[in-house]
Amino acid sequence: MSKSTSKPKTKLNSLISLGVFVLALILINFSARLYFKRFDLTTDHRYSLNDFTKNQLGTLDDVIFLRVYLDGDLPAGFKQLQNSTKEILDEMRVYGGDNIQYEFIDPSANPDEKVRQNIYRELSSKGLKYSNLTTRNGDKTSEQIVFPGAIMAYREKEFPIQLLKQTTGSSSEAMLNNSIQQLEYEISSAIKKATMTIPKKVAIIKGHGEASNMEIQGALRAIGEFYNYTDVELNGQINALKNFSAALIIGPDSAFSEKDKYVLDQFIMNGGKTMWFIEHAKINADSLVKNRISLGLARNLNLEDQLFKYGARVNSDFVMDIQSLPLPMVTGMVGDQPKQELFPWYYYPLIFNEVKHPITNNLDAIASQYAGSIDTVGGKNIKKTPLLFSSKYSKVVNVPTRVSFSILRDPADERRFNKGPQIMGVLLEGEFESVFKNRISNKVVSNPEFQFQTQSTQNKMIVISDADIIKNEVSSDGKRFMPLGYYKYTRRTYGNKDFIMNSMSYLLEEDELILSRVKEFKLRLLNKQIVAKERRKWQIFNTAIPIIMILIIGFGIGLWRRRKYSSH
Repeated sequence: MSKSTSKPKTKLNSLISLGVFVLALILINFSARLYFKRFDLTTDHRYSLNDFTKNQLGTLDDVIFLRVYLDGDLPAGFKQLQNSTKEILDEMRVYGGDNIQYEFIDPSANPDEKVRQNIYRELSSKGLKYSNLTTRNGDKTSEQIVFPGAIMAYREKEFPIQLLKQTTGSSSEAMLNNSIQQLEYEISSAIKKATMTIPKKVAIIKGHGEASNMEIQGALRAIGEFYNYTDVELNGQINALKNFSAALIIGPDSAFSEKDKYVLDQFIMNGGKTMWFIEHAKINADSLVKNRISLGLARNLNLEDQLFKYGARVNSDFVMDIQSLPLPMVTGMVGDQPKQELFPWYYYPLIFNEVKHPITNNLDAIASQYAGSIDTVGGKNIKKTPLLFSSKYSKVVNVPTRVSFSILRDPADERRFNKGPQIMGVLLEGEFESVFKNRISNKVVSNPEFQFQTQSTQNKMIVISDADIIKNEVSSDGKRFMPLGYYKYTRRTYGNKDFIMNSMSYLLEEDELILSRVKEFKLRLLNKQIVAKERRKWQIFNTAIPIIMILIIGFGIGLWRRRKYSSH
């Protein structure tokens, strides 16, 4: 065959190959449109959104716009948070399309000090918390204000999103990692808040000496962002909780009547969710401050049999914990002024959350006061998940007991705080049995008006042995309240609010949003000692090796070309 006839065939084969390749590309593109699939090859599925988030983004009917205040000259840790936030927003745009829009803003970009201060005040008024960073460069020290958060706008409303989650006792690396883990939950939660149509109804039970609304105003405002809440006095009315999805019983101090217990019981049997903040031991805090001694006594609420039937027993005692909040004590005089120092008050356990559950995962410490212990009992078909524990350096004091500041005279002896972690909050899940089963006459049971249920469908509730966990501090004139979880003597806001809202979300929501809180990314940190010791070696290695490789490749290509063309 001559060279002249082989050339057209070669050309034809090339055209056919090109046509097949183009056709294959078209088919692949067409298939990709029909069968959309993304692959996350990271071991901890860092770039995967859960199904609820995907569905939520796919049903958006208007634009969500986020202004993220993480830009400019940021420290390395905040740069990592910035990059992770951009990555999660880009991933959300895959499912939300043009309905997810964002921009990154440097709130400190303006050179005018007054303008910057006005921007800082505006962001703070909208609910964003700032971090004041101190950096050293040689002998010079400089401060930098950073707002690690975002403002989400939807239609005519704005919602703050705190991206950096501070955790007491955690290293900066762990805190940053926890914040990155929670990005999907924080953003999706804000989107849900903005787009919800008919909120569920929550009953705040009254009539038994429960906490006043001013004492729980911080919790009510947080709950009101997602749900409608109403004060409800039961008064033995069977339909008192009709159309409500949940009921909160917060710190009652007087006994429940059997009729009110029946109303709550049947509410639970018919699927109603409950959170119980029950204290079976009481103390007069004003008397303790005034006289430096008081008496802890038992409190009869007539709820023991009911909670026992559901699977929990709140004991008439106080948990004392070396890991606790401080109180100021006068230790002497400086001139004519009393000298005060802070001492740990063992009756105020500071609860650190180590339970890997959607409610408590990566939460900051929770502040409590005069909390009791809880035993899980009975209810074989009930799953019992302890949520809140004291530390291992704890002990239990049964009432009646004398409570006195005199215990602070000497340092705590760990040998006496040897009862181990005590449960102070428990989640109960399953099919609850009515406490009134076999106690109601056949006449009542058969009466269609009562619609008596002896057992619930699959349900859940949370029992907490301290009402102060949901209470906020109130000013002496009763007109102002502090944020939920704020403790004036440490000037810190603890994780009480997040715990309450996570609990409400877990109880009330049937979606998978809360499950995104259990995402866990492995913290891969460099050994700082080795980095400091071998820094110069790796700098030289990373600079020299690429150059050497380029020179070798260039020399090889030149040698190959020389041999190829010298043979012709």
